[in-house]
Amino acid sequence: MNYRTNPKNGDKLSILGFGCMRFTGNEMKSFIGKPNPQKAEKMIMSAIDRGVNFFDTAYIYSGSEDVLGTTLKKHGVREKVYISTKLPLIMCKSKSDLDKFFSRQLERLQTDYIDYYLFHMLSDTETWEKLCGWDIESWIQEKKASGKIRQIGFSFHGFRDEFLALLDVYDWDIVLVQYNYSDENYQAGITGINKAASKGIPVMIMEPLLGGQLVRGLPQAAVSRFKKANPDLSPAAWALRWVWNKPEVTLLLSGMNDVAQLDENIRIAKTATPNMLSQEEIETFRDVKKIFNDSFKIHCTGCHYCMPCPFGVNIPVCFTAYNTYHSISKVTGTLQYTMSTLLSEKAGYASLCKKCGKCEPSCPQHIQIAKSLGEVEKDMEKTRFKVMRFGMKIFTRKK
Repeated sequence: MNYRTNPKNGDKLSILGFGCMRFTGNEMKSFIGKPNPQKAEKMIMSAIDRGVNFFDTAYIYSGSEDVLGTTLKKHGVREKVYISTKLPLIMCKSKSDLDKFFSRQLERLQTDYIDYYLFHMLSDTETWEKLCGWDIESWIQEKKASGKIRQIGFSFHGFRDEFLALLDVYDWDIVLVQYNYSDENYQAGITGINKAASKGIPVMIMEPLLGGQLVRGLPQAAVSRFKKANPDLSPAAWALRWVWNKPEVTLLLSGMNDVAQLDENIRIAKTATPNMLSQEEIETFRDVKKIFNDSFKIHCTGCHYCMPCPFGVNIPVCFTAYNTYHSISKVTGTLQYTMSTLLSEKAGYASLCKKCGKCEPSCPQHIQIAKSLGEVEKDMEKTRFKVMRFGMKIFTRKK
């Protein structure tokens, strides 16, 4: 495992961080599904044994903090790793909520301190000003003085100018931003990353694979371009190496939910260094990026922040099938959409959307969800689908 040093305090952090939102589970691989404790424990310990020392979770990742805390205590390895977790700002209604959630997180994680504590989805200065009204700086100072918080930072899902402004409102210890080769200027972007690094702030990267879309959602032409350049590297390896190539990046988080992913990521991390990409490889990325962006219709990462829909639409599933339809195969995409939204236990197709707008403020990607669902409905719910939907309604009434 390779490590990069946090310039703020000298911590040597593994360049591969374990993103705990998508712990393997019995249900869904996201924060709305319960993780399988035994499988997650096996993954966590395997990662630690091979040098991963940074684990990132959050209050709203269902069951994640509990599983991580239980595993670390059971095996006596708490002091071997750095824990990063996040305060759910969206759930904080008053100053008293700060301590309420923080205390609960310490209990879940079975620890008396958090190495890296982040304000979850702090995406504009207006929210920071509200926190200042709660005397947030004194709260941070008290927690740091007591040793309960070692480093403070925030995760970001807003627009670049807001990120640049937030970097100057406080002396941050770390930031977490989305970054991958599909769009260097999205959200904080390379401009934001460079400014954070220039201020000596460690930069963590989330969504290096765009929620898996840079692996599963790549058009065949893009996969072929990668193979032509280097047949020994998978699309995932290419994407991770692109992020690790940036010297301004301290580490990236990968939401690994099976042993094969963990094995591959650790193998890649062992040889990843800043500025390792050749000019030929950079040109390969340029070609793949164009192919991908031309075919990838909706930049949904499957984070599920938009869920649940009050009318039952399974928004991430709709978008995934739609992207598959356009980037990989119309047949595959149609089958995926029908099976996942119509023939599943609970219907979740796009035409159930009533355009209430509840989902859109929660989307980190700033997708116009209602409009996009209309596009999904137009392409995916054609005559065959409508006939099947009608048949399902009749069948359901008769049961």
